[in-house]
Amino acid sequence: MSDVMSNPGRGLQTQDARARRRHRAEVRFRAYGVMAIATGLILLVILLGTIVSNGTGAFRQAFVEIDVYLDPAKLDKKGNRDIADIKKVSTFGYAPLAQQALLAEIEARGIETPLRKAKEMKNLLSSSAAAQMRDLVIAQPEMIGQTVSFRLLASSRVDGYLKGRVMRENIAKDKNISVEQLDLTDALIQAGVITSGFNMAFITGSDASESRPEQAGIGVSMLGSLFMMVVVLVLSLPIGVAASIYLEEFAPKNRLTDLIEVNISNLAAVPSIVFGILGLAVFIQFAHLPQSAPLVGGLVLTLMTLPTVIISTRAALKAVPPSIRDAALGVGASKMQSVFHHVLPLAMPGILTGTILGLAQALGETAPLLLIGMVGYVATNYPGGLASGFLDPNSAMPAQIYEWAKRADPAFYERAWGGIMILLAFLLMMNIIAILLRRRFERRW
Repeated sequence: MSDVMSNPGRGLQTQDARARRRHRAEVRFRAYGVMAIATGLILLVILLGTIVSNGTGAFRQAFVEIDVYLDPAKLDKKGNRDIADIKKVSTFGYAPLAQQALLAEIEARGIETPLRKAKEMKNLLSSSAAAQMRDLVIAQPEMIGQTVSFRLLASSRVDGYLKGRVMRENIAKDKNISVEQLDLTDALIQAGVITSGFNMAFITGSDASESRPEQAGIGVSMLGSLFMMVVVLVLSLPIGVAASIYLEEFAPKNRLTDLIEVNISNLAAVPSIVFGILGLAVFIQFAHLPQSAPLVGGLVLTLMTLPTVIISTRAALKAVPPSIRDAALGVGASKMQSVFHHVLPLAMPGILTGTILGLAQALGETAPLLLIGMVGYVATNYPGGLASGFLDPNSAMPAQIYEWAKRADPAFYERAWGGIMILLAFLLMMNIIAILLRRRFERRW
């Protein structure tokens, strides 16, 4: 007050130098916050744009549409239509039929090309084309002797050429495609023999060998991840919730419980590869459970997820006001009744949210799965039933993506990006479910 009276030009609404400095500091801090958010959003957009641009091609595939004569002289030499004899014909007996059919299609359409032999069509067709034809003949032996229309997979080089992944100037030393074959590919595209369409087999199919990247799919690995998540959910939710309730509501506060709480917090920060080594030693080498099985993967991921579930559940229990407990005890409820009838229902949104986020974290783990043998090459067939789904060798989405990323053919690299898109879609869906459950069960007090 004396400063104001001694300086008539200065009032309560006038900022001095110190107030101006504080104001400028606050403005700078807000600007830093806005810059940090903008930077994070820009990096996120760049990341998502990179994933989408590199992975979209995995959802499209080049196909060759031709009419193939299923020659009885090649497929049923005895002519008795005995399925046992038909099965003896391997894919090597079907491949020349597809190549000859493609050559006949070229000649019928009057396409000019220096390639005049059926064997020169080999690099345009996927090596899985013969297997596709063989599966049809075994399923329907009466097709032998008929001309059947097939929509066969094109080779990875032809598929890459349509997507811009294979360039003419880069194939001088490529043994899997030639310039003449690319010229023929252009003509077949114009004629409508080679087309490009949605690749549903990438979502529903299984992994393929390194010579057939165009046939590789992630469907079996998705099923392996599903079985693992079932194991994680069935084990981590009841064990984690029970442990949290005991530690938070019933356990005495002493050095032992303090030690347990510290170790639970430490386990949440342990690298996931440590849990993989533990699972390898305990579940496979000691318990002799089947290697690469989703059951073992689920057990390993359960160990990794339990600390997260326990910590989130305890936080949810702590968020319930003590007055709820006191009111229940005051009307004659027992300690257990107050916890299970009043506290636990109010904490359920936080418990479910923490559990789903723990499952989402486990879904994206790769290192522990690699240590127990869940590599992508075993994910070639769908399980035969519920028991085989848990016990038969399989892979998981992150392990499958890792397996594709380390293979040499660029088509596998493209499929790795496509697998990342599917994995992110699953994680996004699980986070949305967590938000919806929180809003559905949230109660106000």
